[in-house]
Amino acid sequence: MKVLRITFWLSVALIGGTALADAADAPVDLDEIFRQAEQVLAGVDNYTAVFHKQERVKGKLLPAETVALKFKKPFKVYMKWTAEPHKGRETLFVEGTNENRLKGHEGGLLGVLTVNLDPDGARAMKGNRHAITESGLEKLVAKLASNVRLGRTNGELEVRDRGEETVYARKTTQLEGVFPKERAGTYYCHRAVVNIDTELKLPIKVQIFDAADQLVEMYGYEDLRLNPGLTEKDFDPSNADYGF
Repeated sequence: MKVLRITFWLSVALIGGTALADAADAPVDLDEIFRQAEQVLAGVDNYTAVFHKQERVKGKLLPAETVALKFKKPFKVYMKWTAEPHKGRETLFVEGTNENRLKGHEGGLLGVLTVNLDPDGARAMKGNRHAITESGLEKLVAKLASNVRLGRTNGELEVRDRGEETVYARKTTQLEGVFPKERAGTYYCHRAVVNIDTELKLPIKVQIFDAADQLVEMYGYEDLRLNPGLTEKDFDPSNADYGF
């Protein structure tokens, strides 16, 4: 009787252990993760964050930038650089106003001059890989999601679960998507390392690597606050808190 009982519980333990191992080894569904992110963002009208940015432009990795960011749908963006190398710079873009030009000024002595620029023009694009019209979490998630879905359809996406990581004092899961180097023209990057906020279900840090495994883009959203109640005043260049 004792032998039978021990054999039974040993079998249960082994079966249970196998089930747990299978669950742990289950492939990460990046498509579903980005679908969740899209659903979360569909319910977000506005947000604020400390935006971290570092880009490689014309082969040179530029210094990291720290920006106070405000965003409101359908497409309103306000940015103020809070640290060097561009401390004091401000930019405002409200789609459909100001002839679809961005309004901006530099910090320091140059800050007295506010200019209106074509977002895609050479002056506005200097030191940037993307125009201000491409900014925001929705466009970032859309770009990542489209590449993940294409890679999955083509059977060319490798997904790696790199475990938990604390980023900006938030609990995240770090995931990596790898695309074939020889298909560099098909996908946005060779590797994308993404930190998904466990609570918010949104990417709060993204690192993009090229076929030479060089970092070409890093974007981070620290202290991300969803629907804090931004109003039209937050995107009005006459706002007394702004320097336009």
